[in-house]
Amino acid sequence: MTELAPHIACTVQASEEDLTASLTGMVEHEEFPCLGARSVFRRENATIHVYDELAGETATRALLQDLSAFAQTVDTAGGFASFVAIFRGPTEIDERAFERLLWTQLHLLNADDDSEWNDDVSSNPVDEHFAFSVAGTAFFVVGLHPGASRDARRTVSPTLVFNLHEQFEALRASGKYARLRDVIRERDAALQGTINPMVSDHGNSSEARQYSGRAVESDWVAPFEPTP
Repeated sequence: MTELAPHIACTVQASEEDLTASLTGMVEHEEFPCLGARSVFRRENATIHVYDELAGETATRALLQDLSAFAQTVDTAGGFASFVAIFRGPTEIDERAFERLLWTQLHLLNADDDSEWNDDVSSNPVDEHFAFSVAGTAFFVVGLHPGASRDARRTVSPTLVFNLHEQFEALRASGKYARLRDVIRERDAALQGTINPMVSDHGNSSEARQYSGRAVESDWVAPFEPTP
C-alpha cells in the first residue's frame, strides 16, 4: 500500500496548516497520478478550507458560504482552479460509509442552496450530462478519505475536491482531454498496479459514479435527488 499523503498523528486535532500541508504533499508527490491536480497546486490555484465533521450541520453552512464565494470570484485565466474541502472527521471510515456521507453532504448543500441548478448540466445523477451544482456553478466532485482502496484517493482526513465542470468541457473542446486522460491512467497503473476501473471518459456515463472513488456496481445509482 503506497502512502502518498504525509502522515499526521491525531488527525481530528491536527491544525488547519498540518491538514493542508498533508494534502499538498500528497498531490505534489512525484508518483501522484493526476496531472491536473498537480497543476492546480503548483500554480497555487487550489482554494483550501478545513471544516468539522463531513455532512455535519456546522460544516454544511460554512462550506456553502465558501463554495458560493469561490464560484463568484474564481478566475480561471491562470489555468485550472479547484475548491478543496478538508474535514476533520470521521477518520475511521470505509468506502461505503464515505460514499454515504459524501452524498449526504451534497444533498445538504443542495437543500440549503437558493440558486438554480446550472443550466449546462443535468440534475439527474443517472444522466450522462450530470454534474453537481451549487451556487449556480457546475462541479465535478472528487472524494478522498483514509479508507480509500486506491492510493491516489487515500488521504489522512475526508476531503472533497470541487473541480469546475467547465474546465473539463474546455479540455474536450481543445482536443487535449484524451491525451491527458491516457497519461493519468498510465501513471495510476504504475502507482497502483491496475488502472482505476471507475475512471471513464468524460461525458460517456454519469460522473456521479466516480465521485466517491469506490468501484461501484454496474446497477449502482447515486443516492441523490435534487431539492425542487
